[in-house]
Amino acid sequence: MKNKIANNFKILAFTLGLGSFSGLVIWCFLKAVAFGTAFVWTEAGRITGSPYITVLFCVLGGLAAGLLHRRYGNYPDELSVVMYKVKHEKHYDYHPMFVILLCAFIPLIIGASVGPEAGLTGIVAALCYWIGDNVNYAGENAMIFSEMGEAVTLGQLFHSPLFGIIAVEEDSGDPDSGNKPKLSRSNRLILYVFSTTSGLLVMGALNRLFGAAMSPFPAFSDAPFTTKDGLLLFLYIPVGILLFLLYEILEKLLRMAAEKIPVVVREAFCGLIIGIAGICFPMVIFSGEEQMAELMESFTSFTPLILFGICILKLLMTAFCLNFGLKGGHFFPLIFACTCMGFCLTQLLFSGAPEHAAFAAAAITATVIGAQLQKPLAASLLLLLCFPVKILPWIFLCAVLGMSGGKALSGLKKGER
Repeated sequence: MKNKIANNFKILAFTLGLGSFSGLVIWCFLKAVAFGTAFVWTEAGRITGSPYITVLFCVLGGLAAGLLHRRYGNYPDELSVVMYKVKHEKHYDYHPMFVILLCAFIPLIIGASVGPEAGLTGIVAALCYWIGDNVNYAGENAMIFSEMGEAVTLGQLFHSPLFGIIAVEEDSGDPDSGNKPKLSRSNRLILYVFSTTSGLLVMGALNRLFGAAMSPFPAFSDAPFTTKDGLLLFLYIPVGILLFLLYEILEKLLRMAAEKIPVVVREAFCGLIIGIAGICFPMVIFSGEEQMAELMESFTSFTPLILFGICILKLLMTAFCLNFGLKGGHFFPLIFACTCMGFCLTQLLFSGAPEHAAFAAAAITATVIGAQLQKPLAASLLLLLCFPVKILPWIFLCAVLGMSGGKALSGLKKGER
């Protein structure tokens, strides 16, 4: 009995420590990204007197990333790859830790159309396994602790602790994977809550002491719903599935093109395109938080055609960056692109009535994220990042139908083969 109590206390203490440590790592990384981004896109131009110096920094960043990838491998892994390795391979390689950090850092500071979630999740998973290999007790539970680190990371980045927990837990204990966790699901959920809470407290304390490491994602304060909005789901959901299909096609075509180009050349070229886009089309670079905030305030001043063009360019830029080597997460860019399409349809259907924009954006975004993530509950909780909780049932419905549409399209692709 005493051994069991001592063991439970040890697990709880380690969980709290891991959550706090993850929060510290996330805050430090994001703070470094904020400083680097400010230098590349603001300070360098001010010091040199030329805004075009940013293009040079983007090319050099792409070149550096290409050299690292040629020497060490294609880091950072995508979020789905990180989670697969943790759950099925039960290990995540941490030996090139400095390389993982640099490869996650460079795309973010030079304005690649990617989010930080993939790189940070890989960093935290690698750190957890490093601890597991160097602390005997932690090694016995390395996979569980790494999953906790993933939950903390996703919950922090998306300002939605429940999303982090559900996104990780939906994959746990897959009977086909041979992965049978030592702890029951209820016990794991309790530990996820403790680790996420400790991470939030550390992030909150650091933000208060030294300033926020990451600006909050812009959110709609309200999303009025009318019968007409409900009927328009018959339009919004197919549009979302078509956007998902377009993104998949762009990814496939750009992946095929990238394979024909030497890694250093293609990543330097990717940096060049990002730098030029930053001057000519600033709406389509970075992950999209600041640009989305601007559009939420001013989208009624744009024509539907311009909003449509921004959406398509954002999808193209995201697929281009991911496949040409400047990698990261895709959730933030996809949310921005889908919101643009919601604004576009609002301008067409409700000219002069922007209060319908939030629901249109939510429906299209939920459909695309549901199709892409294939986890409707996690997708719905993710979107509470920027949409009101009162339309959660509609968001969940769109995510479920998006998941079904995504599966159907995947089935058609397999049939073609």
